[in-house]
Amino acid sequence: MSLYWIIFIGFALLSWLVSSSLQNKFERYSKIPLPNGMTGKDVAEKMLRDNGIYDVKVISTPGHLTDHYNPGDHTINLSESVYYSNSVAAAAVAAHECGHAVQHATAYAPLKMRSAIVPVVSFASNIMTWVLLGGMLLINTFPQLLLFGIVLFATTTLFSFITLPVEINASQWALAWLSSAGITNAATHDKAVDALRAAAYTYVVAALGSLATLLYYIMIFMGSRNRN
Repeated sequence: MSLYWIIFIGFALLSWLVSSSLQNKFERYSKIPLPNGMTGKDVAEKMLRDNGIYDVKVISTPGHLTDHYNPGDHTINLSESVYYSNSVAAAAVAAHECGHAVQHATAYAPLKMRSAIVPVVSFASNIMTWVLLGGMLLINTFPQLLLFGIVLFATTTLFSFITLPVEINASQWALAWLSSAGITNAATHDKAVDALRAAAYTYVVAALGSLATLLYYIMIFMGSRNRN
């Protein structure tokens, strides 16, 4: 088995384990209610108001763990299991997404950087697979195609690593506010911390997996150059 397949299978397994852990923790903490009875929607709206943000709307979106902040239309999109739920998990997720709105309002540099390269990453993602496949097939006759594919893949890897501080900082905003606002207490705050930490691990694994794959393609390209 080649080194690439060992690394690929290893990261695939690690990603599955981290994802399963996140799902299990979300389900577990979804069964622990907040003592104040607030739903995810209530938590999000209060955090926005407490941070002086009044132009962002909190809405419900279909799916499970599909929560996200959309800076384009200024909306906090909460999945139904978060929007309507009174639980520690819902509060943590809702506050995390509001953390992104706070980043936007305060012009957080990594978020601005990530937003700036979104069009480039979107373009790269659309054609990257085909360019890399063609580059692998034509490695001996047209190695420049693989090099172009590597550049495209590098943009998505860069995006993954820029995402890390954005997500971690949003969780820091969320946890600090949940505590200071009295949404969580001594019995529930550590569970909110654990839930958001598990979510952060998914981004770490994704970024490291992308870097490992990028290095693999670079090794193939450099190997072909040495043979020539």
